[in-house]
Amino acid sequence: MTDLPTALVTGASRGIGAAIAHALEPTHRVLLGGRDVDALARVAAKLPGTEPWPVDLTDPDALAAAAAKVGALDVLVHSAGVAELGTIEEADASAWRKNFEVNVVAVAELTSILLPALRAAKGHVVVINSGAGLAASAGWGPYSASKFAARAFADALRAEEESNGVRVTSVFPGRTDTEMQRALVADEGGDYVAERFLRPDSVAMAVLAAVSASPDAHLTEVILRPRRTS
Repeated sequence: MTDLPTALVTGASRGIGAAIAHALEPTHRVLLGGRDVDALARVAAKLPGTEPWPVDLTDPDALAAAAAKVGALDVLVHSAGVAELGTIEEADASAWRKNFEVNVVAVAELTSILLPALRAAKGHVVVINSGAGLAASAGWGPYSASKFAARAFADALRAEEESNGVRVTSVFPGRTDTEMQRALVADEGGDYVAERFLRPDSVAMAVLAAVSASPDAHLTEVILRPRRTS
């Protein structure tokens, strides 16, 4: 296991992040990032090639201390995220701040700290974005704005680091069957039908394809949407 490349996946305790950890574990030593220590332990118990990496991404001191323990790093997947919704009229400043703090600031800070290791490995940064990072909808302003910013972050990072051998991929999933999605649908007052949404493992397979691309290829953006079968 020690000879395998190392991947760090944030938001790995559940949902898309956990699915990405499952997809990468056969070929990588995977660090499971997240705040829920018990949930991370449950994921790690099922995947022998993983270990918990507990941290609050919005705590700069804790983040720096945790990142200092990473060492060599080949893949960094930013899957942690929050979705605070609201109309422009109704959303308060805390909703905007929370979206940007988790979805943008923490992503930029962790990447910046780990860039030397990623450059040394000619590694790969994957940012799990959202369809809301491509098109804004009514009532989704605070979240969508943070995801547009996350796309800009990834584009700037790619432009800066491609000459250093670092690849950067933005993944834009449509609505995906996760706990977050259930909460969003409940807030919207709709009926939750899991079959209408992407599966987390489908998003994970897109990440694996980007990370596994041959050295001459750079998957810069991947867009996934649920397939309508009826």
